[in-house]
Amino acid sequence: MKFSKKKILFYLIFFIALYFFATYQLPYYIQKPGNTEPLNPIVEVADGYESEGEMYLVTVSGLQATPLHYILAKILPHNEIKPLHEVIPEGISTEDYMHAQLQVMESSQEASLVVAYEAADRDITIDYEGVYVVSVVEDMPSYGKLEMGDLITRIDGVEITESTDLINYVEEKAAGETITVELLREDEQLTEEITLDYFPDDETRVGMGISLVTDREVTVNPEVEFSSGQIGGPSAGLMFALEIYDQLTEEDITKGYKIAGTGEIDYEGNVYRIGGIDKKVVSADREGIDIFFAPYEEGRADSNYVVAKEKAEEIGTAMEIVPVDTFNDALEYLEALPEK
Repeated sequence: MKFSKKKILFYLIFFIALYFFATYQLPYYIQKPGNTEPLNPIVEVADGYESEGEMYLVTVSGLQATPLHYILAKILPHNEIKPLHEVIPEGISTEDYMHAQLQVMESSQEASLVVAYEAADRDITIDYEGVYVVSVVEDMPSYGKLEMGDLITRIDGVEITESTDLINYVEEKAAGETITVELLREDEQLTEEITLDYFPDDETRVGMGISLVTDREVTVNPEVEFSSGQIGGPSAGLMFALEIYDQLTEEDITKGYKIAGTGEIDYEGNVYRIGGIDKKVVSADREGIDIFFAPYEEGRADSNYVVAKEKAEEIGTAMEIVPVDTFNDALEYLEALPEK
């Protein structure tokens, strides 16, 4: 078969356009329901107890939009298109963002360990090492001076062992004051002078312009292994804590149910708001989940629980949406459940 020059040109333009349509990255981010995955293969307590039911973590799937993805997101249900800067802060690459999300996941796992072992009254010790920089806000005082992964150990000679130490110290300062930050970067001890300023989106708050995570050395007995792979972010904290507790204790708190949920957890067992809960409800319903825990946020009008309840009603699921503010709220609900 012979091709004319016009046909060759046409096909060339067509394939270039198709490539552009499928690969060119737009300044938008698409979020949609991700996976609902059983926690038993992800969290393993040595010699842990087995259960009749199952705990699950729920994810939101996300990617930077191409023209093709953008059009599909407009057509398909439960897809949300956001400006890219609302998801990934300006000045941070996608790779750095994902790395930061994995670090936050590690911190979430650590918090869930502390909460579960203390609730189960099992052996745990905690040593505090300092504060890691997770991300640096562009055009804030730390930009160009601190880097993701820096371990902050002292400010103005004051030892910093956890993030609350740093936050409380800086909150006492005023915009324009300069602090001396001692840090460890790739085994090199460094010192930086940083002048504090107001946050661009909140002129009542003064800071350096960094997000933090405490470097704790948590030792537990029996040991726990996590196999979360490339799942990032803090939102599985509550479910990690429930799964660990369930494996640590002889009582089967699942009662034979399929239990999912979401919520960031701190070291005191408080449960906090997360993003994309409506999409997580859709994913959990597809998996046939019986019970779904959602952050209640002390009754806020637009709480995660309210959004989850609205989505559950929209899709007509029989799944029970349960509001929680703490780990103990979820635990007490499960302990009061009848056997399935």
